[in-house]
Amino acid sequence: MLAVLTAPAIGRRADSTSLSPLTSLTELMDPSLRLPVEQSLAARYSEWVAEALDEIQGCFLITDPDIAGHPIVFASRGFLAMSGYSLEEVLGRNGRIFQGAATDRQSVMEIREAIREERTLQISLLNYRKDGTPHWILFHLFPVFGVEDGRVAHFVAVQVPIPRRSRCLRSLAENRHEGGTGRFLVACRNEFRSDYKLGCNPVVELFVDVDNRGLEAEESRHATEQEKEKACDAANSILSTLAHYSKLTGRVISDKRRSEAGISAINSSLVISLGRIKQSFVLTDIQLPQMPIVYASDEFLNLTGYSRHEVLGRECWFLNGPDTDADVLHQIRQSIQAEHSCTVRLLNYRKDRSSFWNLFHISPVRNASGKIAFYVSVQMDENAKSNEHGLSPHMRQLGVVGAVKVAVRSLSMCAGPSRR
Repeated sequence: MLAVLTAPAIGRRADSTSLSPLTSLTELMDPSLRLPVEQSLAARYSEWVAEALDEIQGCFLITDPDIAGHPIVFASRGFLAMSGYSLEEVLGRNGRIFQGAATDRQSVMEIREAIREERTLQISLLNYRKDGTPHWILFHLFPVFGVEDGRVAHFVAVQVPIPRRSRCLRSLAENRHEGGTGRFLVACRNEFRSDYKLGCNPVVELFVDVDNRGLEAEESRHATEQEKEKACDAANSILSTLAHYSKLTGRVISDKRRSEAGISAINSSLVISLGRIKQSFVLTDIQLPQMPIVYASDEFLNLTGYSRHEVLGRECWFLNGPDTDADVLHQIRQSIQAEHSCTVRLLNYRKDRSSFWNLFHISPVRNASGKIAFYVSVQMDENAKSNEHGLSPHMRQLGVVGAVKVAVRSLSMCAGPSRR
């Protein structure tokens, strides 16, 4: 369960053995990700969901595209046993850590494309265990959508091992549906004779290259229909569990995108790109009434004390309070109507009602066609400002705006859906 995170000592596995050279102290979870990763499942599902997921047989991971770096937030017991990693070595990490030199780049690109398009994908993939040995898996990826806003809440990656099969077994599978069993037996007998003459005794091969360090990566594997069905069955079990525990909190999930609240659902690839921008900012949708917030950075949540689900869908004025200057708010509204940028200093309030002077900058963000798609507003606590790389607060604000504009335009230029 997630509680395992705090149990083992840093630098040691849960079984008290030392970490391998593949996992140094610096490679463990980024401290800034610890709280978001721990709260990822609890924020949407009931507190018992991790225990229920632990009871599901099979190898699977759950990732959160809303957290910077799209990290793993849950790993099943079966996956840990298959990969050789401990839980604390996996949580907070990106799935790229399981790829290696022989992992097919085209397959990786297909996975990235499926994430960008927020769709299901089933593909054979060569991954690597912690000890460096390669192994083939059937990789079954599917998104989980929040019903209330249509956004991707999590991605689930089911992994079914594809065992190494002899040529005889592959021939049997191919001939079984063609009535060619007799031809298969002749071919298998000839293969055995050939191998025996060459000194390749099949019995001896059971004890040679047992971990298949060389053999695993040499030839691609194709999953059988049985393995594909196994992946789908596991996916259905996981989805049913998540759906049940999401109903207990009222934040219902589904494997289909459907928005009940009318909140714009931005593409998860845009969410991932925005997550790389390490500043406090929110994105609001000008297409909808009251310009609701459709993205909030982790730094914004830390600054204001709100959780993500408390922010998304709200109007951008909710930080204002009794002593916020009405003239400054009017200035911001005028700049939005004129489709111009605006920089002001105003008094805002955190969730605990403590106030802070906000160095606030808002700017329109246009898509590749030149139409305003969003407004980005950058917030900086005046008392916490620092000379980061010698830049003034305003220059840092402009840097955030520029990075957001690049992310939005890049995605809107790509093929496939960028906004739903």
